[in-house]
Amino acid sequence: MAERIFDLAIIGGGINGCGIARDAVGRGLSVFLCEQGDLGGATSSASTKLLHGGLRYLEHYEFRLVREALIEREVLWGIAPQIVRPLRFVLPHSKGMRPAWLLRLGLFIYDHLGGRKLLPGTSRVAFHKSPLGEGLRRDLTLGFEYSDCWVEDNRLVILNAQDAQERGAVIRVGTKCTAATALPGGGWRVVTRDLATGVEEGIQAKVLINAAGPWANAVARDIARRPPKGKVRQVQGSHIVVPRLYAHDRCFIFQNKDGRIVFTIPYEDRFTLIGTTDRDYPGDPRAVRASDEEIAYLCKLTSDYFQKPVTPADVVWTYSGVRPLYDDGSDKAQKATRDYVLELDDSGSAPMISVFGGKITTYRRLAEAVMDKLAPLLGAQALRGGEGPGWTGRRPLPGGDFAPGGFMGEVNRLREQYRFLAEDEARRFVRHYGSRAGRVLGSARSWADMGIDFGAGLTSAEVDYMRGTEWVRTAEDILFRRSKLGLRMTAAQIAALEAYLDGGLQRQSA
Repeated sequence: MAERIFDLAIIGGGINGCGIARDAVGRGLSVFLCEQGDLGGATSSASTKLLHGGLRYLEHYEFRLVREALIEREVLWGIAPQIVRPLRFVLPHSKGMRPAWLLRLGLFIYDHLGGRKLLPGTSRVAFHKSPLGEGLRRDLTLGFEYSDCWVEDNRLVILNAQDAQERGAVIRVGTKCTAATALPGGGWRVVTRDLATGVEEGIQAKVLINAAGPWANAVARDIARRPPKGKVRQVQGSHIVVPRLYAHDRCFIFQNKDGRIVFTIPYEDRFTLIGTTDRDYPGDPRAVRASDEEIAYLCKLTSDYFQKPVTPADVVWTYSGVRPLYDDGSDKAQKATRDYVLELDDSGSAPMISVFGGKITTYRRLAEAVMDKLAPLLGAQALRGGEGPGWTGRRPLPGGDFAPGGFMGEVNRLREQYRFLAEDEARRFVRHYGSRAGRVLGSARSWADMGIDFGAGLTSAEVDYMRGTEWVRTAEDILFRRSKLGLRMTAAQIAALEAYLDGGLQRQSA
């Protein structure tokens, strides 16, 4: 059988790879994508889950990056209002840190640099007169409140992959690229292996896109045999989750004496997310874990601002990831650029683009930049087909076809249709699936109709839906990436889910 020929072969199923796949297939290009693990299973699931301009990047004069990211906050809110929501940030002013006048200046620039339209602007906070001071040290009297957005990071990856597949892209998960060979007549022959079955597949592509994140150097050097000029700088970012530290819905952003900042973010209703660290990581990205040192660091910094200390014993969960930053030679990890760099190797007749760096907020713009680099290779006319340039910011992601302010309207409509849902249950379904929540619930008229109840509201009907449409293969995919329901489940409940996924527990009514 003749091998299929694609315009693009993409290695890497993180947010950049899936974002590129969506943009390209929407413009009429044929796309093949392979991911050796889970979609968004590495860096793209280990973020602080913020869509933000990066207030501290202003200090490093990265005005273009900040402006692009500030604009993207509302663009992404518009196309994925089910997984993106506004979040107000409170920045306390503490003596010995950045002076108040500098904070006011930075926030003024932040408010006006990115064409903010929907998000509210900056305001001052007097903590002794406001509930936002709950639990803070009593000597903290002044703060500043500003806006950014929160995103369910892994779900953003999945939605981009779903849209790409529904538009015709071929997506292979749990599938490793084992060889990429330049063909004498032009283009590439790419060989992949399904890691579960061992089955190999060969395809051909005009252009190879290396979006392997922390593995980008290895892919270019060892798989494609094209050593890149640029280099990935592996920077570890770890987070901890503790029981809820305060009742209000704001995120705190704290300054540290070492120049780092740390966020405390309301998380999954019952918890507070604290992060992140920022240090060079020389090891295998698959082995990255939050170290005892990092956990102690985050607890100590947070305790410096609250009356009640946070200790390592309070930590209920940790996660850690490797940010594949572009190595610009900065002496400290925290100073390394968060901008993206696209390296085009068009030697011979087998062009390859390697992606270095980037952040989740600007993934869509990165994909557009890749399309711009492809124009001379594939012909500008080829990239104007389908939806045309810029389309990804105008078309909603799956389930996001409602207005940014319409989330509760979707919740109420779902409860009208499925009267057995409590409000918090309906909110979760809309938060995960948006206007497609009804596809999960189907014809159910009670929880009993949803099959096995694994706990925390997770049923076999939802698990089956995720297996059929979201590429899940393991309990971890479901409980700690597609959702965070694992935080609320017992070991026995998780074991029951694992048994179900392995085929040892049959679906039945609860």
